[in-house]
Amino acid sequence: METSLTPDFAVQFWGVRGSIPAPGKETVRYGGNTSCIDIHVAGKHLIFDAGTGLQVLGTQLMKEQQPILAYMFFTHYHWDHIQGFPFFTPAFTKGNRFHIYGAVPPDGESMKQHFLERVLHPNSPVPLGGMHADIQFYELVCGNSFTIDDIEFETGPLNHPNNAMGYRVTWGGHSVFYCTDTEHFPDRMDEHVLHLARNADLFIYDAMYTDEEYHNPKAPKYGWGHSTWQEAVKLAKASGVKKLVIFHHDPIHNDDFLDNLEVTVRQEFPNSILAREGLRIDVITGNCHLP
Repeated sequence: METSLTPDFAVQFWGVRGSIPAPGKETVRYGGNTSCIDIHVAGKHLIFDAGTGLQVLGTQLMKEQQPILAYMFFTHYHWDHIQGFPFFTPAFTKGNRFHIYGAVPPDGESMKQHFLERVLHPNSPVPLGGMHADIQFYELVCGNSFTIDDIEFETGPLNHPNNAMGYRVTWGGHSVFYCTDTEHFPDRMDEHVLHLARNADLFIYDAMYTDEEYHNPKAPKYGWGHSTWQEAVKLAKASGVKKLVIFHHDPIHNDDFLDNLEVTVRQEFPNSILAREGLRIDVITGNCHLP
């Protein structure tokens, strides 16, 4: 997979699964790594979430011009969104610099303390001190907006156990809304999601289940913190997004299942695609590229 994204505003997917990694011969085409995307905009790497896909991204970043400067953003801190961080090779290299953003976890500790005590210790063989890159932490308040140079960020709460945060990234009049780990409401569309998705060029949505799986009377998924592709389509239509990306695939959904699902989703929302590892999307044109 190549990280040299030629467009000025592009998204590349490095991990597209939810909950746990799903390696094996039946997940080769879509990939088995957990959540990690790289938004390359105005010459900057904006990395969202640090699932196991981050390890693969890190290997590729080490092939780029050194030193590496990147910005990392966390939606929340469940395992499938942090598992790759202790094995992120560029963080062990002196001279590289990483700015890490996220909300303070619900227990009230600081971002830095959370990484020291929860992400890297005791669940990692290497403590934060072993990471020789310059790592800076920035605490966000969910619902606030901020800028990095001329890139605008809006955030909003998502409906997920222990909280999660969605990010809308806008540059040059174009926007991407990264909306993973959220569960729809039974009686209305989530006003926060609708607001952040408004007229977005790209809407990346957690559609882990089908409606049939979500409402299965023998094993319902109520309260699990994830949504369905049917809800994704409803939100995309209501908010006027240009392109919909189905994301955070269930680990039990194999390649054949996802192939069939993509056909079904496109019947309801033609300009849609299922996320897969290596997929690159030019935000401005909507063009998609696979390695």
